[in-house]
Amino acid sequence: MSERLQPGDVAPAFTLPDADGNEVSLSDHKGRKVIVYFYPAALTPGCTKQACDFTDNLELLTGAGYDVIGISPDSPEKLGKFRDKESLKVTLLADPDKKVLDAYGAFGEKKNYGKTYLGVIRSTIVVDEDGKVERALYNVRATGHVAKIIKDLGI
Repeated sequence: MSERLQPGDVAPAFTLPDADGNEVSLSDHKGRKVIVYFYPAALTPGCTKQACDFTDNLELLTGAGYDVIGISPDSPEKLGKFRDKESLKVTLLADPDKKVLDAYGAFGEKKNYGKTYLGVIRSTIVVDEDGKVERALYNVRATGHVAKIIKDLGI
């Protein structure tokens, strides 16, 4: 279980497969701000709501200079089904071995109904044009989160 990122930290580099199996790297977005969000599982109600909210606001976000990348431990095949079923436009990346989730502090101990277990911590990291962490938000809610980010970023 790794440390949570703080503003000013260098965002850990990554290269992961997208829903079509193409490799996508954080460095591909150099010179643009990137909203990297981590979610537990494709095709579940909360994660679907969050991904649809990002898709619905994607034009606004990209127009303000932000790219959006969603990362989960799902396989590229499952991400493809998720994208197609929900008509998602955000880039979805697969991290089945959870190395990137761990590097970003988005995998760790969770509590639910009195039980403690390891899982994906719903998190959003905003990376600036130079690859540094601008904001690091952990344990975010799926519903209303995108609207809050837009407000917080002054978009």
